[in-house]
Amino acid sequence: MARGRLRVYLGAAPGVGKTYAMLAEAHRRRARGADVVVAYVETHGRPETQAMIGDLETVPRRTVEHRGAVFTEMDLDAVLARRPRIALVDELAHTNVPGSANAKRWQDIARLLDAGVTVLSTLNIQHLESLNDVVERITGVPQRETVPDAWVRAADQIELVDMTPEALRRRMVHGNVYAPDKVDAALQNYFRVGNLTALRELALLWLADKVDDQLDRYRSEHEVTATWEARERVVVALTGGAEGDTLIRRAARIAARSKGADLLAVHVARSDGLVGADPALLARQRVLVECLGGTYHEVIGDDVPTALIEFARGANATQLVLGASRRGRLGHALSPGVGPTTTALAGSIDVHLVNHEHAGRGGRRGPAPALPRRRRAIGHALALGALPLLMLSGVLPPGEESLPTAILVVFAAVIGAALTGGMAPALTAAVVGFLLMDVFHTRPYLTLAVSHPRDVLALGVFLVVAAAVSVVVDRAARRTREAARAQAQAQTLATVAGSVLRGSRPLAALLERLRETFGSESVALLERPAEDGARLDPGAWRVAASAGEPPGADPGEGGVEVAIDDTLRLVLRGGRLAAEDRRVVEAFAAQAAVALRHERLAEEAATARPLAEADRLRTALLAAVSHDLRGPLASAKAVITSLRSEEVHFDAHDQAELLATADEAVDQLTRLVANLLDMSRLRAGALGVSLSDFDVAEALMPALEEAAPEAPVRLRVPDDLSAVHADLGLLQRALANVIGNALRYSPAGAPPEITATETDSRVEVRITDHGPGIPEEEWDRVFVPFQRLGDTDNTTGVGLGLALSRGLVEAMGGTLSPEPTSGGGLTMLVSLPSADATEPAEPAEPTPPLP
Repeated sequence: MARGRLRVYLGAAPGVGKTYAMLAEAHRRRARGADVVVAYVETHGRPETQAMIGDLETVPRRTVEHRGAVFTEMDLDAVLARRPRIALVDELAHTNVPGSANAKRWQDIARLLDAGVTVLSTLNIQHLESLNDVVERITGVPQRETVPDAWVRAADQIELVDMTPEALRRRMVHGNVYAPDKVDAALQNYFRVGNLTALRELALLWLADKVDDQLDRYRSEHEVTATWEARERVVVALTGGAEGDTLIRRAARIAARSKGADLLAVHVARSDGLVGADPALLARQRVLVECLGGTYHEVIGDDVPTALIEFARGANATQLVLGASRRGRLGHALSPGVGPTTTALAGSIDVHLVNHEHAGRGGRRGPAPALPRRRRAIGHALALGALPLLMLSGVLPPGEESLPTAILVVFAAVIGAALTGGMAPALTAAVVGFLLMDVFHTRPYLTLAVSHPRDVLALGVFLVVAAAVSVVVDRAARRTREAARAQAQAQTLATVAGSVLRGSRPLAALLERLRETFGSESVALLERPAEDGARLDPGAWRVAASAGEPPGADPGEGGVEVAIDDTLRLVLRGGRLAAEDRRVVEAFAAQAAVALRHERLAEEAATARPLAEADRLRTALLAAVSHDLRGPLASAKAVITSLRSEEVHFDAHDQAELLATADEAVDQLTRLVANLLDMSRLRAGALGVSLSDFDVAEALMPALEEAAPEAPVRLRVPDDLSAVHADLGLLQRALANVIGNALRYSPAGAPPEITATETDSRVEVRITDHGPGIPEEEWDRVFVPFQRLGDTDNTTGVGLGLALSRGLVEAMGGTLSPEPTSGGGLTMLVSLPSADATEPAEPAEPTPPLP
């Protein structure tokens, strides 16, 4: 059986028309003769969407009872039994009611696809797992229902249902998305223009990545190697040289000319793993690339042009940026170099050869000798002393008869000199041996002339082989030394990286490990601040971070100084470093600068977090109060205007009803204002608390009268319950808020339960509702002011009830916390000290400010 196909209608926010577009596609397919059924479509009360269903066949939903409430879900078994060709399943990210066959609706859809049913579904961008936290930071609203990105990306088709923020807000104002009483709050919260613009960009970028994946898969399946300029991708090649910063910035400017272009930096490392580029420069250049919005990559290859072109084609790059060669004229004459070779291989990829200040100044200096000076001196002594002594001692008598033996002996001496001192002593031994054999073992003797062509050939072959052996031995010694140095550096890097990752303060851990590794007395990161934001004080250095004592307070005080940039220096006191060790220190100096910047950003974020929280609360307060105060004010104003009107005459009954409405509105305003004032006093630490002993029923009964004058509530308070030691007025306010919250979420026929008990010298009051409940991981969030776990309609209060109640209870020395509830729902536990366990009350101190 062929697997069904999945088509997802993706939207940036609710109300953009995803369900409408899905239904329109369903009608088009049915008109072409396809068997289409509606498995589950949620209209949210929108008449246009409801009308769009029309005469489409609908599979009845199944009803599920959970925690005393009745829910409707898609009947998966019925849809599978009906087995249509196409099924419409709305709200792909929906979480099924506990007890269903699958926890998530996307898992139901997977079963339909496996059964060969093609599915049309809808999804909002905030429900994608990878964007869930980003959307929460933008909107301030968490989304608990998510779908794995990989599962959605595997869909056969994803269609973006797009709408500008202004158009969506107009739809809301016209009542096409939410009910009129919810529009005001929604426009001021989730559906602000900035939020919608950011969500729209997220949707477009995510879908662009999906399109890129499809394009890459198509190119791979069809073995397409030519560049398709669907999107500009600029690749900059880094050698680890000083010109890298210039190349990166030039490539970034090229990428910036095309909206949405990608910047990729690539370094080709040697396949033998030995050190080639400067790690410190590469580390700094990697940070620069990432700061400019690019990505850093490293590939292995001995042929640099081929490796660059292969990477560029694999990334579907359109442009390649290279630096002009640093070699001089002689180098260009001997070899075309990387730039011309890469250009010849590039094909349709545009190659930019960027000039820089290091171009044409000659390549890198020759490699340092592989062996120490003492061993090279011994090698030269063997070449210049041992061979002449051997010839003059008579061990090898002069004459042609001893020439083969002399060649072997001299050849052995050349190898010994190469093993002892490297290439230079070996070449010296080869030349000396050549001259000695020419003088003592070829006719005419004791002259440099050679009479026989055979002897000329033998001496020439000997000289070439000796030179080749000396080169091979020297290169092997050099590679051995480089490999040992690379291994030591890798071990050092791994050790330092591990200590940084394990430490809570990465900069301090990095400096301490650096000090221990190189045996320094101290390591200090010095910073030179700018006086006016641009001009640097040449003499003002301060210690930004250090390890060991005493830290160097000036770059000149240390034995080793590493310049990171114009404002940062790394100073090591005690001892000197070898050249290869200095390169490692330079690499860690770059990482220390990054760690310092990260710590500064973390400090700034910590400083800004309270300000952001205060701003969030202020924004939420203004949005909530502007809506919730407007309702009762409007009611009271309407009543007063009606009663003062001379055009309409009301009888006594009507007047009483109007006055009751005004009285209720004023009571609601009074409660809202009182809650706001109490919350402000709690946050300012100025709430007065008057503690006394009283029965908990004295607070419960007025709280019930205030919160639920007519609603049914089950109350169980033992007669022998001890008195509590609290503030009667504050406890009444707190209990009224908690009871009101329980009533709000209790289903019909399952009234809240209030139970009072005594445990360990404390009186505990439990208010239990049998509503939908709250996941345990969300318990702390119910006490955040001005929110209801993402519910932004704010039609039943400003969201202060539980936050204020906890503050009031804690001000009296008690606690307010959620508890697990058997049978479903939520239990709020109010725990207060009993009067019997309390010392005589003293005047209460002001309540400390809330965090």
